Amino acid sequence: MLAAEYPIRVICDVVECARSSYYHRATPSEERDVQGAIEAVAAAWPRYGYRRVTHQLRREGWEINHKRVARIMQERGLQVHRKPKRRTTTDSTHAFPRYPNLVEQLEIVRPEQVWVSDITYIGLREEFV
Repeated sequence: MLAAEYPIRVICDVVECARSSYYHRATPSEERDVQGAIEAVAAAWPRYGYRRVTHQLRREGWEINHKRVARIMQERGLQVHRKPKRRTTTDSTHAFPRYPNLVEQLEIVRPEQVWVSDITYIGLREEFV
């Protein structure tokens, strides 16, 4: 072994690699175990996104990063598909009077003979009115 005869710095300079590469000890990959744990949490809690799955895994004792959970969930197709919020803009069961359509039977013969508008809702900054 060369490390007994030469300093590590010299050996790494000759081989052209960093000294940290010599001292690095690779840990066995636990990717399958992590994937299984993520799939188990996603199966138990189907509405959980990557943030909640990460917190649940940490509660179970895993030391895991949210970015890794997000990546694995994306690879496995385990993301939560949220339905978009649908705004209700018309309430037909109100007590207000309904006005008749005054131009329904009118015969229109020229441009700009009739102007019509209907305000169903008005979008304000915080809400719809």
